[in-house]
Amino acid sequence: MRRSDNPPCRSTHTSDMALTQVSSNKCAGGFQKVFEHDSTELKCKMKFAVYLPPKAESDKCPVMYWLSGLTCTEQNFITKAGSQQAAAEHGIIIVAPDTSPRGCSIEGEDDSWDFGTGAGFYVDATQEPWKTNYRMYSYVTEELPKLINSNFPTDPDRMSVCGHSMGGHGALICALKNPGKYKAVSAFSPICNPMQCPWGQKAFSGYLGSDKSTWEAYDATVLAASYSGPQLDVLIDQGRDDQFLSASQLLPDNLIAACSEKKIPVVFRLQPGYDHSYFFIYSFMNDHIKHHAKYLSA
Repeated sequence: MRRSDNPPCRSTHTSDMALTQVSSNKCAGGFQKVFEHDSTELKCKMKFAVYLPPKAESDKCPVMYWLSGLTCTEQNFITKAGSQQAAAEHGIIIVAPDTSPRGCSIEGEDDSWDFGTGAGFYVDATQEPWKTNYRMYSYVTEELPKLINSNFPTDPDRMSVCGHSMGGHGALICALKNPGKYKAVSAFSPICNPMQCPWGQKAFSGYLGSDKSTWEAYDATVLAASYSGPQLDVLIDQGRDDQFLSASQLLPDNLIAACSEKKIPVVFRLQPGYDHSYFFIYSFMNDHIKHHAKYLSA
């Protein structure tokens, strides 16, 4: 019988997938943990948080990946979003990686809050000096799921993706670029059309270069316009008083129009009085976990 103070973390025999536990806290009957590992994609040490619900003591569980926004680490989500209780109730493991490589000694990586450290934008960079380390897309879609499935009691066929702001952009492109891989997708205040907004243009030109045709592979609105996979039900919450909505950084109408054209079902909820903060995410987190649970159930 497994002791309740030692939740499952299966050891792995491959040295490049070894984990070091950074912290562990009992939470909502399960455990909120943080681990560190040497990333092969990002060529640096990376941290990620994983919430193990009580059900993980005895059964394999589905996994929801959470992608955070600009300037965040794994800590913002696990301390502010209030996801653990609903994850415990629905038996879902939640994995929240960091938002970029860190400490790579790249000139300029710490010069700006919306590019470089804390701002990986979930793309695979093709430009120097970023292309060696800034491969967040491959990290969150390939390396991290393999790591999680090798070390925790997961059902590899049941995973979903959710995120906020830059991470909402990340969640949408992960789902749209990999039809059928993710059972559900949702987002809070996502950057929906990065090719057309200042944040995206700055990041894409730096990471991907000046050829805008290469940017299309990481733009949810463009991807939705050409989507041809299985039905994907999208849930998006957007605060009506979000300063970045009024600043034309998020552009949800463009994505909604593209999804409508392709008959991709989108529930878009414009929430009066809410801004871009974690107070907003906390207020509707349970709805999003219920949305994911509906599609992740066996």
